[in-house]
Amino acid sequence: MTYESDLLRLLEERGHLHQITDPGALDALAAKQVVTGYVGFDPTAPSLHIGNLASIMLLKRLQQAGHRPIVIMGGGTAKVGDPSGKDETRTMLTEERLAANVASIEDSFRNILRFDDGETGALLINNDDWLSKLGYVELLRDVGPHFTINRMLTFDSVKLRLDREQPLTFIEFNYMIMQAYDYLVLSREYDCRLQLGGSDQWGNIVNGIELNRRIDGREVYGVTAPLITRADGAKMGKSVDGAIWLNEEQLPAYDFWQYWRNTDDRDVGKFLRLFTDLPLDEIARLETLEGAEINDAKVVLANEVTKMVRGEDAARTAEATARETFAGGGAGEDLPTLSLGDEGMRIGAVLTGIGFCASGGEAKRKLAEGAVKIDGDAVRDPGHVVTVSEGETLKLSLGKKKHGLLTR
Repeated sequence: MTYESDLLRLLEERGHLHQITDPGALDALAAKQVVTGYVGFDPTAPSLHIGNLASIMLLKRLQQAGHRPIVIMGGGTAKVGDPSGKDETRTMLTEERLAANVASIEDSFRNILRFDDGETGALLINNDDWLSKLGYVELLRDVGPHFTINRMLTFDSVKLRLDREQPLTFIEFNYMIMQAYDYLVLSREYDCRLQLGGSDQWGNIVNGIELNRRIDGREVYGVTAPLITRADGAKMGKSVDGAIWLNEEQLPAYDFWQYWRNTDDRDVGKFLRLFTDLPLDEIARLETLEGAEINDAKVVLANEVTKMVRGEDAARTAEATARETFAGGGAGEDLPTLSLGDEGMRIGAVLTGIGFCASGGEAKRKLAEGAVKIDGDAVRDPGHVVTVSEGETLKLSLGKKKHGLLTR
């Protein structure tokens, strides 16, 4: 389908489109007026990760196309827990923990979206503002009749758990009702006509659309982005060392930058379209590079994403650290650092203390493999005590990609 609106054209050419509830009607609406759209994020951790970045980019594209994005912090829905894509019940978080997570996450959006009083300025709203004030009997009476158990059982988020004979609690079963109610509130209070999200949210989005139609007789729309996987089949947002967090407190800028720098050659073009604002013709040029030159495109990718998420200084420092560490054989200032004290430290404790290994057992295996080096010299003895002289700095390496500094 050929789209008339800048919004759907932009989403399509950048690789963000997977499903649309009514493409023709949404395209016509977006072509003639400013559309308000939202994405919800449950604050289940102190930071979002790069899997969430795909959804933030949907809001960024919405704003770039001349429309108004709303960020919904799920302070209310997170008290219940989204069962979508989960094999087991989420851990229940206290209100204090949820509030702290919301405060910690907010800057990620402010770095990427434009928040102002203009017609297309982004809004950040917490659904706890209305969900926690909603009476249970009121919810059952006003919203409950529009949901059937038969239909709810057909959604993947429910079927997955039941098919695997995993428990699905009653409180989780209510999640889709609460999220649908969010859309009703946003439609009424903010003239919101569009919900966006990942493909796993399709069922929840459709529920909200149906609720708006049944209660208010209003047509609203939904768009989902495809599940983003790497060329190796792994889900976007994870690495062998865990989630790739957006916040500096959860993941240093150098490690964030390095994740993108290590992108598979086959993913460079796709990630440049999805996660940067580079012109499409420049991306087309970069993804045709081959051999060692493809590394130049990966550096561009790492710089652009890090600059957007962490700021220009973080990107510049991370690139300089990588250049000095890998090309110059030195040790850049942005590497993780561990102080060993006057007595030194056994190499196994060094590896776990700096975060390169999760346990002493893993450290022993890496030592036996010859993967550990100090200033370029291999260390294999698990009993080796590392000492650092006053004013000296040693470079610790685990394999080719993990590097750190050891000081006194």
